[in-house]
Amino acid sequence: MDEDVLTTLKILIIGESGVGKSSLLLRFTDDTFDPELAATIGVDFKVKTISVDGNKAKLAIWDTAGQERFRTLTPSYYRGAQGVILVYDVTRRDTFVKLDNWLNELETYCTRNDIVNMLVGNKIDKENREVDRNEGLKFARKHSMLFIEASAKTCDGVQCAFEELVEKIIQTPGLWESENQNKGVKLSHREEGHGGACGGYCSVL
Repeated sequence: MDEDVLTTLKILIIGESGVGKSSLLLRFTDDTFDPELAATIGVDFKVKTISVDGNKAKLAIWDTAGQERFRTLTPSYYRGAQGVILVYDVTRRDTFVKLDNWLNELETYCTRNDIVNMLVGNKIDKENREVDRNEGLKFARKHSMLFIEASAKTCDGVQCAFEELVEKIIQTPGLWESENQNKGVKLSHREEGHGGACGGYCSVL
């Protein structure tokens, strides 16, 4: 019963081990949080349909292991992706410093150059912050990424991150249009100006 779904999008979640990639995904897809969640082995995969600006999109979200020993999966994982959520832990500076490595990997394996990237600083519910919000914002701007801080634990910013990413992808017709060119798809008309669901929560670049 997917007649009203505009498109299916492949979304990746990448970042160092332990930054909360799986927790963000579970919060978004199942609205649950498990503080004892085990490290992802290989790749996890979930599907969720959301509505953005009156357009329904089915998201196939790939959650990857951050550990080096699983990197052999990388090329197939990146193939055909339209959006990437790059996650770091605001309480662990090392996960922020290593973002460059992940961006290099993205550039190496990604099959398209108009892919939409979203930087997410996770675990803002914790006290011992090591990475300031402005640092994250500066990094995102430098690399033309969307940016938001979030907490999978409290739900803060999670829905917004995925919605903003999808909205940006839908606004980039070449990213998804070709798959639907024979289906007579018509985009719903969006109002002028950016009044996203987040009320200015995200920094749209």
